Amino acid sequence: MEKRQLVIIGSGPAGLTAAIYGTRSGLDTLILESGLWGGQVNNTAEIENYPGIKTISGMDLATAMREHAEDLKAEFRNCEVESLFLDGDSKIVRTDKGDISADAVIIATGSTNRKAGFKGEDELAGRGVTYCAVCDGPMYQDASVAVIGGGNTAVEEADYLTQFASKVYIIHRREELRANNMATERALLNPKIEMLLGWVTEEISGQDAVQGVKIRNLKSGDRKEIAVEGVFVFVGTKPNVDFLKDDAVKRSPNGWIETDEMMETSVEGVFAAGDVRDKFLRQVVTAAGDGATAAMAAYDYISNQHFLKSALFEPERAVALLISSIEGDHLALAREAEDWAKSGGARIVTIDGHRNLRIKEKLGVRELPAIVEIRSGRKTREAKPSSVGDIKDFCRGLGA
Repeated sequence: MEKRQLVIIGSGPAGLTAAIYGTRSGLDTLILESGLWGGQVNNTAEIENYPGIKTISGMDLATAMREHAEDLKAEFRNCEVESLFLDGDSKIVRTDKGDISADAVIIATGSTNRKAGFKGEDELAGRGVTYCAVCDGPMYQDASVAVIGGGNTAVEEADYLTQFASKVYIIHRREELRANNMATERALLNPKIEMLLGWVTEEISGQDAVQGVKIRNLKSGDRKEIAVEGVFVFVGTKPNVDFLKDDAVKRSPNGWIETDEMMETSVEGVFAAGDVRDKFLRQVVTAAGDGATAAMAAYDYISNQHFLKSALFEPERAVALLISSIEGDHLALAREAEDWAKSGGARIVTIDGHRNLRIKEKLGVRELPAIVEIRSGRKTREAKPSSVGDIKDFCRGLGA
């Protein structure tokens, strides 16, 4: 089986940034992608809020990120990830091109647009119903189109579509838009945009192609049909996690992957970054930040695992002192123990159990400080030391 240190699933801004930071840290990094390199950012015509760059197309930014990662010798592979097997320290990424064993995995698969669910949406998908203004907007030169939704994406894409369409209707069920003030103001000032607030879409009409949208006013109950040739749906997103089993990693009720501040999931050595995470803000810049954090956390994890394996689990016998780095008396105890060990007392591995909760759990330690004996990779004894004398007595009991 192929063996890699770091496998990144997904090549959007989070995945590409993780690849840059991973390779710069010296990790053997493989990035997997089943679609277009760069992910959904390729569908953004213009990015105006990436720090240091006043304006850039999503495709140009994605290309620059990939070229940066390639220059650092990250390896790219186009394949379909079918599943992720997690069993203890084993992390197996199953793809349509073979299985890969990884020391650490970063899930950066992003999200996709949700369907609205009204009649005609599925039937006319690709024949006037679309979810990408950048991809399909040029097809509607001098035509009337409708945008379903009232968030930032919907309003910004409606404004973008006025470059091509003669008329753009924004249909939103609420009485006011959810988009930010700048996007809303721009749309309100655009003479090609007409707001239909407080209306819901009931059906998209047409046989072989979109011919209109049937809508209903939530207050009055009035119904009417608007003649349009295209319908652009922007009603939210969902995480791309179909390859994960339901219990593979902890997720929110809506399916987003939950992580800590280090981007680590509920499974040790498995990280998530970007839009697939349960987070407040989903933007290119936050995805890039997630990717950087996840890669450095993965590096730290891999380094710690190698150290712990060689220091604790591979030797025939080892002693570990687990302390909390936020407790002054624990730190003092650790210094005394290290001084005694250096004088020839014994070899002791000191571990910060406050930061390394996973190793604490793996050793079955509930309370700190703790000193444990490990023989042939298994804990055989444990005690709670209150002084360096207790540590000396524990080590004398090793029989060596």
